[in-house]
Amino acid sequence: MEPGESREARGPGPGAETAAAPRWEEAKTFYDNLPWEGTRSPRPQNAVTIAVSSRALFRMDEEQRIYTEQGVEEYVRYQLEHENEPFSPGPAFPFVKALEAVNKRLRELYPDSEDVFDIVLMTNNHAQVGVRLINSINHYDLFIERFCMTGGNSPICYLKAYHTNLYLSADAEKVREAIDEGIAAATIFSPSRDVVVSQSQLRVAFDGDAVLFSDESERIVKAHGLDRFFEHEKAHENKPLAQGPLKGFLEALGRLQKKFYSKGLRLECPIRTYLVTARSAASSGARALKTLRSWGLETDEALFLAGAPKGPLLEKIRPHIFFDDQMFHVAGAQEMGTVAAHVPYGVAQTPRRAAPAKQAPSAQ
Repeated sequence: MEPGESREARGPGPGAETAAAPRWEEAKTFYDNLPWEGTRSPRPQNAVTIAVSSRALFRMDEEQRIYTEQGVEEYVRYQLEHENEPFSPGPAFPFVKALEAVNKRLRELYPDSEDVFDIVLMTNNHAQVGVRLINSINHYDLFIERFCMTGGNSPICYLKAYHTNLYLSADAEKVREAIDEGIAAATIFSPSRDVVVSQSQLRVAFDGDAVLFSDESERIVKAHGLDRFFEHEKAHENKPLAQGPLKGFLEALGRLQKKFYSKGLRLECPIRTYLVTARSAASSGARALKTLRSWGLETDEALFLAGAPKGPLLEKIRPHIFFDDQMFHVAGAQEMGTVAAHVPYGVAQTPRRAAPAKQAPSAQ
């Protein structure tokens, strides 16, 4: 010990970490066993975690304009002045409400289970904006207890810490960062017109190639054309496709569906999934279905459109969200009133520039 230096100044001794471990476990056990009235947030490792940005959950067009044109200080000032005015619902809002409806059913059947959806607000907003976000969440009676507000920094590094199963954002660049990190993610878009969706059943529609599956088949179409693609799919019908970025999310939905099936509620299950693909059933559909089967997965409905537009069919399904890797399918869905989400993965994506021009960050 240096002259004049107290033992406290030197910090904890070599055995402090060992001694602290039992105290941490004791405190954790105490917290977990506290009596709790009402609904409690599940532990992230046990739940299906859906991370949504503030601009996905709420409409913030005016706020984003102020941020872009006048800067962060004016943006924060505007938010503080309007913090008692709730935001209007954004494109992810009906999806989140449907998740909460499923949770209600799950908690009725399994009161002690943490195998439910856990919604996290993941935003690069400054903490001062949090009051308006909290007020808006309380106004709509949403159960969102976990917030991550990063004060201008990218929130992507926190997604794995929250055990995120799906990340939805209005910021395409953040979504690309998440995909690059191996996290299921999509850029969500508002529909061109409002369509009434189910209040009691969560409906999720997926494209196949480059969404649930890898982009292997799309690469063959792009390089060699449709005839070669059909030959390839026939020859490899019994070889499962590699997984795509949203396979894990379908798997999580399937796990929750089975909790209803085990109670004899398959026909009344509040989760319904759809495969909506441009593939042709006769020439390339079998490989898609056999791939799902090899994973131990299924979708409730499989719709093979043989290249026909997806929008009109989605209008009949009325999903809470539809995932596709190609923007023209996303745009077609939007036109028919479907909330669509773009998955920036695979050969169909526009190559990134080596040195993109610097853009103003978005207020997520």
